[in-house]
Amino acid sequence: MKKNFQEVVVSILPMTVLIVILTFWLAPLAWEDLFTFLVGAGVMMIGMTLFLFGADYSMMEVGDLVGKYMIKRRSLPLIIGLGFSIGVVITIAEPSVQVLAQQVNDISDGEITKVLLIAIVSVGTGIFLALALLRTVFKLSYYKMMLIGYLAILIASFFTNPQFMPIAFDAGGVTTGPVTVPFILALASGLTSMVRQQKNENDSFGMVGVASLGPVLAVMLLGVIFR
Repeated sequence: MKKNFQEVVVSILPMTVLIVILTFWLAPLAWEDLFTFLVGAGVMMIGMTLFLFGADYSMMEVGDLVGKYMIKRRSLPLIIGLGFSIGVVITIAEPSVQVLAQQVNDISDGEITKVLLIAIVSVGTGIFLALALLRTVFKLSYYKMMLIGYLAILIASFFTNPQFMPIAFDAGGVTTGPVTVPFILALASGLTSMVRQQKNENDSFGMVGVASLGPVLAVMLLGVIFR
């Protein structure tokens, strides 16, 4: 846990100090507000430390075991089904997705509800995580898959509502958060360790990139429907 705390301090403390300096220099705050901010920063450091500690000893381990289990069963429907289900569940659990969905709900005055956006983003992630797993199993080219994905995004951009474009790319960004990324990387590591006798380290990477295309295309499809 000490290592996790050091990582959190290195990440959060500089930002906290910068904000404090700016409050004295450009945007003065009341002492009560500044005190609240500092307490919040301290609580965030403790929370992130506990989260990272839990991620190391729970999500990473579970993801690795699930990846090994899927490839041991040698069942294509199982890999696709578990990949889709995992993508949906971990996206719903991602805090950043919850924040984005709430903001979109507020800005659209409830026209795009929080539940609807979370469902669309989750399904998109699930579909493309399943495709990412198939890429590893069948040794498909990562570059070709990403090229096809971005070509599909380019084509979809001509048909979707322009107001949905920034939401779509933000959706792709928020799915690469502290819950999703560690689990997917561990899942990829467990899967690739059993796919080949001589494991290629590069096989454990790229899965997050492929999975992040799903939310972008899914939200753009929602924009086509709302157009």
